[in-house]
Amino acid sequence: MTSLPSRRWGNGPMHALLLHGFTGSRFSFDHLEPLVGDVLTADCVELPGHGEGRVDVADFSDVIERLAARLTRPTTIIGYSQGARLALGLAVRHPHLVDRLVLESGSPGLHRRHDRVLRRRADEALASLIEADGVDSFIAFWEQLPLFSGIRSLPGQVQAQLRQRRVSHSPAGLAAALRVMGQGAQPDFWPTLPTLRVPTLLLTGSLDAKYTRLARRMATELPLAWRVAFRGVGHAPNLEAPEAWAAEVRSFLGSPWTHEPASEVSR
Repeated sequence: MTSLPSRRWGNGPMHALLLHGFTGSRFSFDHLEPLVGDVLTADCVELPGHGEGRVDVADFSDVIERLAARLTRPTTIIGYSQGARLALGLAVRHPHLVDRLVLESGSPGLHRRHDRVLRRRADEALASLIEADGVDSFIAFWEQLPLFSGIRSLPGQVQAQLRQRRVSHSPAGLAAALRVMGQGAQPDFWPTLPTLRVPTLLLTGSLDAKYTRLARRMATELPLAWRVAFRGVGHAPNLEAPEAWAAEVRSFLGSPWTHEPASEVSR
């Protein structure tokens, strides 16, 4: 089994594992280093199927075990979108390895089996499209989804850098990543949320109604949850409002925690 490529940055006292979203890479969080590199020592992992990495994992749970194997002590886990879903799975399966949890635009999964079956079919259709039409064509389609309208308002240079990273993946890799780590492949973590006693920060953009609604519901289920919805921001606050994102994360990481349930913070 090959090791997952990674990129390390920062010299802060708090060690963190950073997990990117679908079509992202180990370089996806580089823009955050000037903002949080003094408080974090970051291990930015490239997830299976991305970059030049192979998909030598069987399923979603197998990816979680690969990530858990990297951790030797309780660690802060920060995940965006697909990475947030994996981060939550890691905290559910290995809570002793997770010190704090930052979930950006994530989901605990689909609760109904019927919905998961339908989503797997949709993910399979999308994976087949990637294999048939290639990465460039798929990324052109992907970038135009309403979910990413906020990213389309970023400066042209930033968008070009994002696109360059996205098209660097192989069709086979991205297709396999979707089959293994898509929402249809994700287990239902909703029933486990009330038992997860890990301080958790839930971040969304207010313009992303679906994931803001999910975060609101998650905050009522998690014993130790804080929720922030950034005004005028879409699915990717870390890209669309990095300074505000960093301010919230720094505040969260710098706060002392107890084992008593805390009130939800909504903005």
